[in-house]
Amino acid sequence: MRKTIGIIAAAIGASSLAFSGALASTLVINSNQSDPAPREAFNNLVDRFQEENPDINVVFNEYDHEGYKTVIRNWLVTNPPDVAFWFAGDRMRFFVDRGLFEDVSDIWDEHNLHEHMASTRESMSVDGAQYGVPWSYYQWGFYYNKDVFDEHGLSEPETWEEFLELGETLKENGVTPVTIGTRFLWTAAGWFDYLNLRLNGLDYHIGLMDGEIPYTDDGVRNVFEHWGELVERDFFIANHASYSWQEAQPFLYNGQAAMYLMGNFITPNFPEDGNFGFFRFPQMNPDIGMYEDAPTDTLHIPARANNKEDARRFLSFIAQPEIQTELNRALNQLPPHSQAEVADDPFLRAGLETLSSADGTAQFYDRDTIPDMHSVGMEAFQEFMVNPDRLEQILQRLERTRERAFR
Repeated sequence: MRKTIGIIAAAIGASSLAFSGALASTLVINSNQSDPAPREAFNNLVDRFQEENPDINVVFNEYDHEGYKTVIRNWLVTNPPDVAFWFAGDRMRFFVDRGLFEDVSDIWDEHNLHEHMASTRESMSVDGAQYGVPWSYYQWGFYYNKDVFDEHGLSEPETWEEFLELGETLKENGVTPVTIGTRFLWTAAGWFDYLNLRLNGLDYHIGLMDGEIPYTDDGVRNVFEHWGELVERDFFIANHASYSWQEAQPFLYNGQAAMYLMGNFITPNFPEDGNFGFFRFPQMNPDIGMYEDAPTDTLHIPARANNKEDARRFLSFIAQPEIQTELNRALNQLPPHSQAEVADDPFLRAGLETLSSADGTAQFYDRDTIPDMHSVGMEAFQEFMVNPDRLEQILQRLERTRERAFR
């Protein structure tokens, strides 16, 4: 009798599961947005998506931002989610080339994203097809302490010569021109990007990122020569290799340093009583266009995902201008959709003006070149800032890495 009841109960349970499955499918999303503000913003958006799509049950997994970069390589092959957070540019191409991201050109076609997200289309494309949907991007540039500038009668520099003069004036008055924390390496890559973009242009920069130009080329040497001039002039805070990018911020806030080359994600950390401004990286060669770094955050469908149909519904949801408006207002960043609204924030307005007037954009060093190259490259940049006299050894090591990584 007990055995019969067990069989009936099991049958009823199986029927319930089957019925439940018919009512709601499961959509698994893996996120790298673990910081408080983006976590709250995306949890709110997921709740809204579920309200609009009651036939979908969303499982939203959150990962530490740095740890995510490691684990994504494993589960894209072994146990992929239906939607994955990632980055545009070469970071995306790396997985596309290995057949791990789904072609989502149909979403771009259906929602006319070719027009509405034209500024990010190139960074989302491989061989003419699109492999993800961008949800946010932001500008890089100099954030500066206005009180320090005002105290010493300084104005925003537009040229490299003006930047050098400004720095010398600051030093004469006991202020370090630039704060930076290079313990996590990538902040130094921002300096390499901008010096290369301003001195050599976007095509040269992308050629270097794609392994087509040697690191021993005269153009690269010119970048390090200009960078080394700043190091030799003591434009950077001392012991920067011991600071994270967050730990270097107080030097800007308390006026010990005047400027910080950083992305707009720094602005939520500004003290409420602070007085800060923004200017783009100065022009260095009038014959070279004003190109900018504009890192773009993206969503993708893994090629081996189980529920690609609902994944497409979620990417289409995120691509809506009103959703991009809501999300980026919460994050204090820029929406890629041209019909989305930008929050009334002075830094976002400055960022929008900077990127909309740019002659072209790159992503960022560790997003534009392959992992084997950027890991060695960023270590080299930090080493150069500490020991600029090792330039020749550094260039040779970078070139050996390029030859091995891109063969």
